[in-house]
Parts: sequence; C-alpha cells; structure tokens
Amino acid sequence: MQVDIDSICRQGASVMSVETSSESQRLRRELATLMSQARENERILRRYHALELALISAATFKELIDNVLRGYRNMADLDGVTLALIDNQYELRHMLPDLGIELSSFPDLLFLEDDAALSPLLDAAFGPVLSKYVSSRHAALFPNADRDPSSVAILPLVRQKRLVGSLNLASNVRGRFVAGLATDFMQRLAAIVAVCLENVVYNERLKHIGLIDPLTGTHNRRYLEQRLHEEADRAKRQGSPLSCLFIDIDHFKRINDTYGHQVGDRVLKDVATRIKGQLRLSDTLGRYGGEEFAALLTHTDRNAALIIAERIRRSIADEPFSVNDQYCMSVSLSIGVATTPDDHPMDRIGAVPQELIACADRALYRAKQSGRNCVM
Repeated sequence: MQVDIDSICRQGASVMSVETSSESQRLRRELATLMSQARENERILRRYHALELALISAATFKELIDNVLRGYRNMADLDGVTLALIDNQYELRHMLPDLGIELSSFPDLLFLEDDAALSPLLDAAFGPVLSKYVSSRHAALFPNADRDPSSVAILPLVRQKRLVGSLNLASNVRGRFVAGLATDFMQRLAAIVAVCLENVVYNERLKHIGLIDPLTGTHNRRYLEQRLHEEADRAKRQGSPLSCLFIDIDHFKRINDTYGHQVGDRVLKDVATRIKGQLRLSDTLGRYGGEEFAALLTHTDRNAALIIAERIRRSIADEPFSVNDQYCMSVSLSIGVATTPDDHPMDRIGAVPQELIACADRALYRAKQSGRNCVM
C-alpha cells in the first residue's frame, strides 16, 4: 500500500491552520472584551474621581447635599440614595432656613434623633453593609422609594470614631449589593462624604454665628438687612406680600436702671423667646439694636401681620416676667407694622427694603406716641 506523505502533510497543515485561526480569533475576542472592560473601568474611575472632586470642592451644605444625593445617584445609576444625619440637638435643622435650604427640596435628606435606628444595621467595624432589602429593617432609610428596592448598601459616616450618619444606596437589581462584594470604592466614598460634611457644617456654623446676636440667640441686624433684600426680591417675583414688624420694649432703660443690666439682659432673652414662639419657621426675627427687634413675615398681608403683631404684644403683656423668686414685673411692647404694596414696580425693587423698614419705624414711633403697649 502506497502512502501519499505529501497529501497527509498538506491535510495536517490545513487542520493546524484552521485551529490556529480559530484560536487566534478566540484570543482576539477575549482581548477585545478585556479592552472594553478596561475602558469601562477607566470611565467609571474618571466619574468617581469627578464626583470626589465635586464633593471636596463643595463650599456650602446645600451644594454638598446636592452632589451626594443627586450626583452620586446619577453617576452610579442607582434607584435610590438617601443621607441620614444624626442631629440630636436640632442644630442642623435650625440652621437650614438660614442657609436657604427647604427640607421639601431634599426629601432624601433624613435627620435622626440618635443612632438607635442605624446601629442595628451596622457592624462593629463601621464598614459598608451590603444585603438584600428587608422592609422591617431598611424602610426608614428609604421613606420616599416608589417601590421596595431589591438590594441596599448602608455606608456608615464616621468622624473621630463617632457615628454621625449614613449614606444609603438602593438598587432594584437583586445582585447589585451582596455581602462579600468588594467595597473599597464605597468605603472611600463614605470617608470623603464624612470629612466634607464635617468641613461644610463647621464653615456654615461659623457663618451662622457671625449672623447671630450672642445675647438673645436671634439674628443680628446685618443678617436682617441681607434677608430683607432677598425676601423683597422673592415677594416681587412671586407676587406675594411681605410684612415687617418693628418691635420695641417699652421703658427698657427704666428696667436696667431699676433692676440692673443682668435683669435687663434676661428680659431681652425672654422677650426674644416669646416672640419666636409666635412666628413661623419661614419668618425671620432679629435684634435690630438695643431693645429693638425686627421680624420679617413672608407671604403675609397687612391684616395677617396685624394679627400676628397683636398676638406677640399680648404674649408679653399678659404674662409678667420673673425678677427673682419673690417679685415679678410687667413688660410691654410697642409694635409698628408695614407691608409691601401690591403694585410696587420692578424697577424700584431695590428701594422696597429701605421703604419697608422706614414705614415700620414710623409706625413704631406712632405706637409710642399713642401711649405704648399697642400695635400701629
């Protein structure tokens, strides 16, 4: 039997060529997949770095919260992001109106009285906790979700070994957050958010202190004048009324001369507290100077302003102030009320704050001339 060696060699070479070509194609496909993954990872890294820079460069609390809640949700394609902050002294919540932040604008910004709701969800090392969503455990952290997410990640925010809140991520994809998944990015993000929060809150607190009267805890004149311009502009844009109350403690010099300045200071603080008790959160109260206070009442027409002013006057006149354990004294207020006219033209909007203050001041003068302890 004669064997065609050349034919066999040609057949073998042909098979090897096909196999080599197939292997080459497979390797090229794998390489293309790896390159695509590398490019996607690089893209994700760039987006993470951009987010980190945005967080670090945020100059205000509002800007930081917006970057955390909206920026991260969009960047990471998440179905929910919330930020829970422990605010047991209500310090942050009291600051928000002064920072121009309405809580309704940030429904996913949550405040907790203490860490009782968070602690059961976290581990002792304060690392990110990834798991499937359990309504009984996680619902409080995602109160505005359209539907129950499938998986969640709870990222503790820690400063000086103290839990200050948590960044909470939700996905409708069941396997998006599972225990054992690498969490380096998340841990880094939580650390950056915690540091940035501490920084902006500290800076906002300094600004806030600079706008507060240290004796009464109300705003100072500088803040009032700044807020008056903002509210006058807003009132014009929205077509809503703005009212101003000028409030003066009657015969305050007599109180100081009779009982001393310590008692006078206590009266100032108590008067401020009672006035604040009659105002809404959207209103602004400040010490304008000496024994004078001013209050800005947003969305308040003349009749409503007069009712509020009278309520304030009665809150002071109807309840004597304690001097010591054995003696009480009566205190009264004179109040001037002014309201923006409905037809103030846009080209004169800059003059409205000065005119409003001047009108309230003249009304206060008439109240004093009319015997004090009254509203004009």
